[in-house]
Amino acid sequence: MDLISRAESWLCDMDGVLIRDGSMIPGADKFLDRLRSTGRPYLILTNNSLFTPREIRLELSEMGLNVEESHLWTSSLATAKFVHTQRPFGTAYVIGQASLHEAIHDVGYRPDERAPDYVVLGETQDYSFEEMTTAVRLIEKGAHFVATNPEPTGQSPHGSLPGCGALAAMIESATGVAPYFVGKPNPVMIREGLNILDAHSKSTIMIGDRMDTDIQAGAEAGLGTILVLSGVARAEEVNRYPFQPSRIVDSVADLIDEL
Repeated sequence: MDLISRAESWLCDMDGVLIRDGSMIPGADKFLDRLRSTGRPYLILTNNSLFTPREIRLELSEMGLNVEESHLWTSSLATAKFVHTQRPFGTAYVIGQASLHEAIHDVGYRPDERAPDYVVLGETQDYSFEEMTTAVRLIEKGAHFVATNPEPTGQSPHGSLPGCGALAAMIESATGVAPYFVGKPNPVMIREGLNILDAHSKSTIMIGDRMDTDIQAGAEAGLGTILVLSGVARAEEVNRYPFQPSRIVDSVADLIDEL
């Protein structure tokens, strides 16, 4: 059967797939409308841990995309779910924006700056040397090190910003302890998305704009994968990877008529 026709559920990245540089990618609204009108369950997965689902919903709305909070699954939420699954109602020292603190709190975790179960690192717009030093010392004392996502850089209108992966590398260099990244390409984020949709990997498609996160995560989780060229990836780079997308299109607009 054709990849599209057998797909019952859809997982979709956000940046580079639905939006880019603060604007909606042309056709993204019609693509989501078609998923809704044809009754196909979908979930938008983003490694961006800076914002809560409510904040993302409002931002997308301003760009012309109407998405319910229940259709948004962030690396902050996935990380909170992960630590709670591993050690329910534990303690954590959290470095990140309010979205990550809120997600960790909502699963019943308590803050601890002395002997936490986990040091949890996310994206942050307010780098603090004091916080990083505390994280290093807590990890040296035995706290487990978890981070939301591995991207070394983030984007802004003025250029690249240090991402969670870069901050994690600093802590790893100081402690010798590598972080466990929960976000893509870790397939744990994909599996949680499937659980939310009550979907099966064989009948689900993952759409993304990055080979090293979206497509790798989808491939490792056994999903069909579609790479869009509206974001980071370039067609000439795809063959460098040992895994390949099931299909390549210019943007999600190319899929509308097939749904």
